[in-house]
Formats: sequence, structure tokens, C-alpha cells
Amino acid sequence: MRSIARHLPPLATLRCFEAAARHESFTLAADELGLTQAAVSKQVRQLEQDLGAALFERRNRAVFLTEDGRRLGRTVSAALGDIAAEATRIRGRPEAGEAILLCQLCEAFYWLMPRLSRFHERHPEIALRVVSTLQPVTEATQPYDVALQTASRPAGSAALAFTAGDEIFPVCAPSLLAGRALPLPPEDLAGYPLLAHSVAPQAWMEWDDWFAAIGSQQRAGSRLRSFDSFPLVLQAAVAGQGMALGWRRTVDGMLSEGKLLRPCRASVVRPAEIAVYTGPANAKRPETRALLNWLAEELRD
Repeated sequence: MRSIARHLPPLATLRCFEAAARHESFTLAADELGLTQAAVSKQVRQLEQDLGAALFERRNRAVFLTEDGRRLGRTVSAALGDIAAEATRIRGRPEAGEAILLCQLCEAFYWLMPRLSRFHERHPEIALRVVSTLQPVTEATQPYDVALQTASRPAGSAALAFTAGDEIFPVCAPSLLAGRALPLPPEDLAGYPLLAHSVAPQAWMEWDDWFAAIGSQQRAGSRLRSFDSFPLVLQAAVAGQGMALGWRRTVDGMLSEGKLLRPCRASVVRPAEIAVYTGPANAKRPETRALLNWLAEELRD
């Protein structure tokens, strides 16, 4: 049998490539590895030359994984993860019985927390640690077993387990519409302050996108009021400060409690709005499989 070494790329390049693929950024990879951005770029170039294929597209001082790069990134991440997991076992620090869920902050607060007791009841043997974050998976600063975020946010080489749908529609406090007959036509919404979670890059639907998706010519214009986090947007809506876009899975609780209402019937259904990923080499762990199965059930409706 021929030695596998004949087919392997230069091993020194793989660590830099894995970090760059996971972050989809040479700069963040360099920060993680304690190298310069130029050193990471040089190692990736060497790997690309060895393979005879581009692993990243380089555009406007940013890098984006090619399809070859994404596939290789998953393979290398899984392989290095397996090595790290086995090294941990040999060192005598097993992590059996624990699972780490990296979850987008808003979903963690409004969607996950009310359901979490059901997971603990079903799997009392698993110590689940929830890590909430405002950053995409590409900027995760610690290992995770499962990650949940909006599907349009950067994911780098993270392995997609499944996606789930959601529905987006306007919400507001009942006090904002006192005396108005409901439902309102969508064109009337822009007569109110429109509350928005505005960040760069914009990785989720905003008001102008929503109006366009329902076929309306209306635009947010000067009525837009921006916040730097979605929980702040929802709290401003509950306080009667304006209209917000609500994701059904996130706002269902506030609708049922009467803190918010739907001012119009129009909505946008997104079949793959939520993405669930597995961490490198962790998909086969029984704790990971249990968490994935539970999330799939909870996100099925």
C-alpha cells in the first residue's frame, strides 16, 4: 500500500488554512495563531499552489471560500478536531456528558430559554452549556458542539447540520395603535417610526427588503430608527416607540402575552432562515447527536 504521505499537502500549511477557513478571514486567523496576516496568506498560497486550485476568492481586501476551499476546510477542521479530541482523552481530560451550544443572542434569550427545561428533562445526563453571542460562527472564540444562527450570516467552513424556516412580519405595542381599526394595510406602516437592527454587514432582512418581498413600493425612508441589537429593537417596540420586524419564533411569546401584536396580515416566509451547525469533529459525539435531534424537533413547527 502506498504511503499516504505522497498525497498529503504540506502539513505546516493546514493549521493556517483551517483557521482562515473557519474565520473566513486571514486577519482573524493570524490573531488566533499569533502570526502576521502576511504569514497566514503565504501559507495558504503555498497550499493552493500544491493543490493547483484556488481555496479563497480575494476581493476588496476580503477573502471568501471557494467551493473547493469550503469542502477542504470542513475536512481539515474535522481531522484536526479528531486529533485534538484524542489528545484530550490521552491527557486524561474527558468531556463526556457535556455539550456546548453556541447560540445567537436573540434566539438564546427569546426562543431557547423558554424551551430549555424540556431538553434537561429528556437528557438529565447531559450538562448543556449555552454560550450566547452577537458574532457569527466564523468569529467563535471557543470550541462548540452545536451552533445556531441566522442562515445568512457568515459560517466559513462550519458543517451545516440542517436549516429551519421562520416567518417575518411587523409587530408593535397595542398602545401604538390605540383607536385604529386593524389590520392596517402595509402602506400605512411607514407612517409610524420603523425600528431596525442596523449593523454592517447587514445579514438579515430589514424594512426595505421586507416591503420589497411583499410587493410594496413603500420604503422606510426617514422614519427609520436604528439600534445595534435586536433585543433592543424588541424592547423599544414593547415600549410603544414604533413598529419592528418580528421573527415568529422569537416574538411568539410576546404576542401570546399581549406585549406585542401584529398590525397587518402581510408576512414573509423564509424556509431556511435558521441554520444549525456542528463543531469540528463533534458531530459523532452522543451528546451532540442528542442536542441536534432535540433542536430539530423544536424547530420543526
